[in-house]
Amino acid sequence: VQLQASGGGLVQAGGSLRLSCVASGRTFSTYTIGWFRQAPGKEREFVTLIVSGNSTYYSHSVKGRFTISRDNAKNTVYLQMDSLKPEDTAVYYCAAAGGGFYLAPRNYYYWGQGTLVTVSS
Repeated sequence: VQLQASGGGLVQAGGSLRLSCVASGRTFSTYTIGWFRQAPGKEREFVTLIVSGNSTYYSHSVKGRFTISRDNAKNTVYLQMDSLKPEDTAVYYCAAAGGGFYLAPRNYYYWGQGTLVTVSS
């Protein structure tokens, strides 16, 4: 599976962005897709995930502001980010894992290249 993340950019605090993660491969619908982010000088952290049955899970820091969804016909997962804060500034990565709820990066086999989100105050 190859993943391509896009949609990052510069936005003011309180604004919105939608990230996309497009995957290759015919078994996309069976994968858990996660979004992670990494700010300068910090470790990569879990943001959210969606499993094959469309159940989702969010980190406490983004719950209620971010929404993950998937369109299996387009092999795409979306991350709608609303009410953005300066502390959301990071490189955002999408990743694929076997079915299940995985919060740790080590459980994800495939990674996209990352897309930079910058939120100005």
